[in-house]
Amino acid sequence: MKTHTLSRRTMLRGLGVSLSLPWLEAMASTAQPARPVRMAMLYLPNGVNVSAWTPEGTGHDFQLSQSLQPLTPLKDKVVVLSNLWNEASKGGDGHYVKESAILTCTTIKKTPGADMANGVSMDQVAAKRAGHQTPLPSLELGVAPVAVGVDAVVGYTRIYGSHISWSTPTTPLAREINPRSVYERLFRATEGLGADSAKMDALLLDRVLDDAKRLRGRVGSADQQRLDEYLSVMRSLEERVQRAGSGERRQWRPLASIDPKAAPTDRPGDHTEHVRLMLDMMAIAFQSDATRISTFMFGNAVSNVSFRFLEGVSAGHHDVSHHQKDPDKLRQYEIITRWHIEQYAYLLRKLDGMKEGDSTVLDNSMILFGSALSDGDRHDPHRLPLVLGGRGGGRIDSGQHLAYTEDSPAANLYVSMLDAFGTPVERFGDSTGRLTGLLKDA
Repeated sequence: MKTHTLSRRTMLRGLGVSLSLPWLEAMASTAQPARPVRMAMLYLPNGVNVSAWTPEGTGHDFQLSQSLQPLTPLKDKVVVLSNLWNEASKGGDGHYVKESAILTCTTIKKTPGADMANGVSMDQVAAKRAGHQTPLPSLELGVAPVAVGVDAVVGYTRIYGSHISWSTPTTPLAREINPRSVYERLFRATEGLGADSAKMDALLLDRVLDDAKRLRGRVGSADQQRLDEYLSVMRSLEERVQRAGSGERRQWRPLASIDPKAAPTDRPGDHTEHVRLMLDMMAIAFQSDATRISTFMFGNAVSNVSFRFLEGVSAGHHDVSHHQKDPDKLRQYEIITRWHIEQYAYLLRKLDGMKEGDSTVLDNSMILFGSALSDGDRHDPHRLPLVLGGRGGGRIDSGQHLAYTEDSPAANLYVSMLDAFGTPVERFGDSTGRLTGLLKDA
């Protein structure tokens, strides 16, 4: 048996390099709308304190709850959605079945290895049909490195908990976690430097993959499995880089320029700064039209980020989510939930400050915030906490609390969003149609 030690530093260095690589795609010549619709999902791990979440009242006559108070100045531009769920996630222990499938509405395959199986996520349904209209088909962002290995408690590979965007049932999309790398990639994309950049990226990716493959022959079986998981994620980067060199001329032009001298730090000082820098990158991507589709993960599944920097919080996120009805833990849980809503509100305000004629980028966007769990203590997939910000180019009837019948399909929300985005589908997951009352023409 091989006993060569694969250091954590080696693995993280590989992940850091590969996750800062841009994935570029040869673009078809297309007409560019002056005010394109954008779509994003901001994912919250570990659920929420449900007792402080649901608004009072329904329709346009409602009051934001305690946790949603940071959205008060934007109340007329958001829709709170109640009683939706993902039926495909009802089985399986713990987090992974729920959280990895939040955008796929699929029951994942239980596996400790690289033979993963999920579904295509709704953002990638849109990207496959409309991603050719922009330099970047989609932009996947986060703040935590990919988790590898097996969660021994439930027997699922942690890779499942590190991704919400899946381009195929076996291909999760790698996330960027370095704000400076994202900024540089957006600049290259909007300045038409894709061809030269693709050659550099291909060389760098080849080195990373070669190093990983060589390491695989020198480590034990457990680390071989981790490398296999790592390589399975890298397939999405490899495929995009390989398709990036056709040199096809594009008619696309950026809607806003990106200043190369304004790149952010690649070493954020704290968790809040890191999150906000990544949300800034999403805003810049949308304003410039580098992409119209994005996802952001506040953390991986089972994230236990310490929130001791918040007054009144003395523990990690996952720890307090398992509150067992303890009043003090519930109080801390709500503070952490509210902090996440504050970051969501930060992004919405930024987009709302970006003018596009007589509207704003937020008016022409759909920014979904949500978790795959309601109560984290029970890993409850019912009554998902979901908020949709923006007016989708005028298609979304915003400023509402829409409460549906218990266990209505969250997939109906995705069908509605795909319709408003201009990539309609007949069905997605367990959908039964568009959500009543969300779209102005539905």
